[in-house]
Amino acid sequence: MPTKVIIGADRGIAHSIAQQLHAAGNDVLAVTMGDGSDLVAAGIAVESGVNVTSEDDVARLAKRLESDGVEIDQLFHVAGVMFLDDIETVDYDDVRKQFEINTIGPLRVIRALRGFLVEGAKVGILTSRVGSLNDNTSGGDYAYRISKAAANMVALNLHHDLSKGGVAVQALHPGMVNTGLLDAMTPEDRERAASILVTPEQSASNLISVLDSLTVETGGKFQHANGDILPW
Repeated sequence: MPTKVIIGADRGIAHSIAQQLHAAGNDVLAVTMGDGSDLVAAGIAVESGVNVTSEDDVARLAKRLESDGVEIDQLFHVAGVMFLDDIETVDYDDVRKQFEINTIGPLRVIRALRGFLVEGAKVGILTSRVGSLNDNTSGGDYAYRISKAAANMVALNLHHDLSKGGVAVQALHPGMVNTGLLDAMTPEDRERAASILVTPEQSASNLISVLDSLTVETGGKFQHANGDILPW
């Protein structure tokens, strides 16, 4: 049975995706930076200590897949980081860090694992609606917006390349999810967002449904977890 691989499964959305896919009877490999001990205790296979900014870590992950004879039919790349800023506070080291994790991270991982993707496989890269150029009506959040806009281009480029082998790639927006990433928001912004917040479990369920329905013909787009197609 092909395996569903979740990158960044330590907590939040990816953690819930791994749990839900496992509960549904799928073969799951959860890739974590930490030890993933709670996932292991639940009977989920874990590759721990993987930092998506590390060539060595990603190469080790690929070697495990090769040695275990793994074939991937779904890959969720969720690992990401967010530090908020404005024109006065933007920190170029933060820009570089977010770009390394949020943009180069999925490119590095999927490039290394593309040989394990079976024909008909589906790849979802979590970006964010704040990376949409057309949807940006407020400005701010320079580093995060830049990294996610670039991640959208990574997803589209990968779709063009991998679709030649029957693999569909989609940039995915998880919705406004109540995870630790929102700790970076001001209390006022959190209060304004309260009415549209969803739980990690709800977002995970929606994202699983979106990826299940993805085909090469419908791939290469920017899609909300609720199914809506978003503007680039």
